[in-house]
Amino acid sequence: MTKVIMHGCNGKMGRTITEIIAVDEDIEIVAGVDAYDEGKNEYPVFKSIELCDVEADVIIDFSNAKAIDVLLSYCQEKKVPCVLCTTGLSEQQLGKVEEVAKETAILKSANMSLGVNMLLKLIKEAAGILAPAGFDIEIVEKHHSLKVDAPSGTALALADSINEELEGEYEYVYDRSSRRESRPRKEIGISAVRGGTIVGDHDVIFAGTDEVITFSHTAYSKAVFAKGAVQASKFLAGKKAGLYNMSDVIEEG
Repeated sequence: MTKVIMHGCNGKMGRTITEIIAVDEDIEIVAGVDAYDEGKNEYPVFKSIELCDVEADVIIDFSNAKAIDVLLSYCQEKKVPCVLCTTGLSEQQLGKVEEVAKETAILKSANMSLGVNMLLKLIKEAAGILAPAGFDIEIVEKHHSLKVDAPSGTALALADSINEELEGEYEYVYDRSSRRESRPRKEIGISAVRGGTIVGDHDVIFAGTDEVITFSHTAYSKAVFAKGAVQASKFLAGKKAGLYNMSDVIEEG
């Protein structure tokens, strides 16, 4: 049985993962970490990962960027694998992720859903065909009003997947309000919408002359991300040091 420390256990995603794992006979949460603890968890909860003295096979992280530095140091010291789901990390933090992955297994994904990771592959192939044919590329992402980072990590991952196919030649543009000029061909526009209780909605638009092709993914529940994280934790437990992603989980599964 896979033993998990849930980092960010009392957030919305942490609670959803707790509910999913509670009915899964192959995995259990042995401890949680969260600054806010109402004493309702069925496992011990620590205010910081540094205070956690419970051994586990893997950590699932759904916290916030401010908590990641301490988490990465803990994983590096204890050699505990981590499914890192928090988005909005700084360049310095991303560098630390790569450093820690040399000593323990880290799975980092901007989005844990199976559908989004399939979308990443599809748009990469589409970009290789449509961009040379003159299609403009735009990404529109929509999330709930409480999401603090923009654009979403998933939107950036979609852009990166496209740009990898296009040999990194395209520039990301987040705001056109300050310029008065026609759209350069080699750019990817990324727009963020925040409102209501939208779980997650991403559109990748390839706009050509007299035709538009749109790839869309809509998440109706946070459960799709939670299920992916649980699947990823089972995959990562016992893996050798290295940086993994959801594509590795899909290929093995």
